[in-house]
Amino acid sequence: MNENEISYKIRSAIFNVYNNLGPGLLESAYEAALSYELKKENLKIQNQVGLPMIYESVNIDVGYRIDIVVENKVIVEVKSVDALMDVHHKQVLTYLKLSGLKLGILVNFNSDIISDNIVRKVNGL
Repeated sequence: MNENEISYKIRSAIFNVYNNLGPGLLESAYEAALSYELKKENLKIQNQVGLPMIYESVNIDVGYRIDIVVENKVIVEVKSVDALMDVHHKQVLTYLKLSGLKLGILVNFNSDIISDNIVRKVNGL
């Protein structure tokens, strides 16, 4: 499966979670429910994946964690905030850069219209 096919399944899973839970819960609740939905689709996922920072060729563990990595190809960053801010978008782009992956999805479940709060981010490599 390529990144676009995986992204399609991720979006579907996001809609399922949102339709079942609605807004207003903690990020951890949405992450757990989304992970469950992705596993139901037979997708390989990893939660809270450690992401080291490489600085001057030195691997520095600063505690970065990717919420979900799907099929070792797509990062999913889960938020439950009043509004997505620039820093959230930059976070996903930085995670893509540090991980070397091409596609990230930023989702804010604390919204009235979920489709307006699912954002694809692409690593320009």
